[in-house]
Amino acid sequence: MSDHLLTLNAGSSSIKFALFRADLGDEARVRGIADGLGATARLRIADDGGWRDAPLAGRAGAPTHADALAAVLRELHAVAADARIAGVGHRIVHGGARFDRPVVVDEAVLQAIRAFEPLAPLHQPHNVAGVRAAMAAFPGVPQVACFDTAFHRTQPEINQRFALPRRLFDTGVRRYGFHGLSYESIVAQLGERARGRVVVAHLGNGASLCAMRDGRSLATTMSFSPLDGLPMGTRCGRLDAAVVLHLLQREGMSAERIAHLLYRESGLAGLSGLSGDMRELEASGTTEAREAIDYFVEHVLRELAAMAAALRGLDRIVFTGGIGENATTLRQRIVEEGGWLGWRIDAQANRAGRGRISAPDSSVEILVLHTNEEAVIARHTARCVASAIPPAGTMDDRCSGRSLTRP
Repeated sequence: MSDHLLTLNAGSSSIKFALFRADLGDEARVRGIADGLGATARLRIADDGGWRDAPLAGRAGAPTHADALAAVLRELHAVAADARIAGVGHRIVHGGARFDRPVVVDEAVLQAIRAFEPLAPLHQPHNVAGVRAAMAAFPGVPQVACFDTAFHRTQPEINQRFALPRRLFDTGVRRYGFHGLSYESIVAQLGERARGRVVVAHLGNGASLCAMRDGRSLATTMSFSPLDGLPMGTRCGRLDAAVVLHLLQREGMSAERIAHLLYRESGLAGLSGLSGDMRELEASGTTEAREAIDYFVEHVLRELAAMAAALRGLDRIVFTGGIGENATTLRQRIVEEGGWLGWRIDAQANRAGRGRISAPDSSVEILVLHTNEEAVIARHTARCVASAIPPAGTMDDRCSGRSLTRP
């Protein structure tokens, strides 16, 4: 038996997972994803034998997050029976103002995380369910919460505030920002190139941009919740707050109905009337699908300009996420339509879809990098597990939470 670290990353329609040897390195022994949850779901696993499909059945209709978690644990036991789980790391979308670093989870921490569920209803309940499931599957093993919001706590206060009465900021009504684990992964990959003014475009079913100076978050497009900023698969993105008042007061919609509309029926799916999946929209060719894609490109360009303004200039753009890494034509459109800023794309490099895709005469370097949130979570988990038994009564200041006995 050898020590391993398990990471669980529950998104709005997927669960990513990875199994790392405890001596680390960023390469997972086993990784996989259950995606399309709640609809046409599938489970795929990659180990030494390459990618393969695995069974994923729902107890009643379409497979849910709970079904996927059960299937993931079953498959991991089958392919890595020699793995002794020394720690489980979890992506937690919302950490509020309280959590600015990874923490070892106890019941008090878990209850605090649950309190943020109304601010991230597509993610937080599944994050909590993942922690509960892992606690049951691996009793006594340290569970480590890694927060998407923590990366953005370096932002100056002016970029964390809304133009609302100051007392509301003190109660937690502020800009938090999300996708922090993805941005942390990109910073690690950039190394010295993270110095200067960089905008990272995490484009996927959830989408945001982050302006970074010297590898630290300065501004980002998501704010109080993962609803703000860019249009997404089923989320509306930036919206005049008076629209919500109109729906409440004039349309007679309840708060719950509006929440469902904005989180689950809007974005690319609402605009196209077809799907929130960019691949389906690009294949469709309908007028509505083209309009949805046009809207997405337009707002990526607007927000890119806003992030460059926050940085007072721009040295580098990085595309990542499911759309950012794989939608070749979309990337080309964004760069070419930003060509008035001096951006230039190397079409052949763009088709290859990795590394530098900007032409030699481009005013900024443009890259495509694969985000590896699981490796970031594993590194944080390793540090927290190592400090779970604090020597001589001390606690590593990179982690907090109750002391746990390693199994």
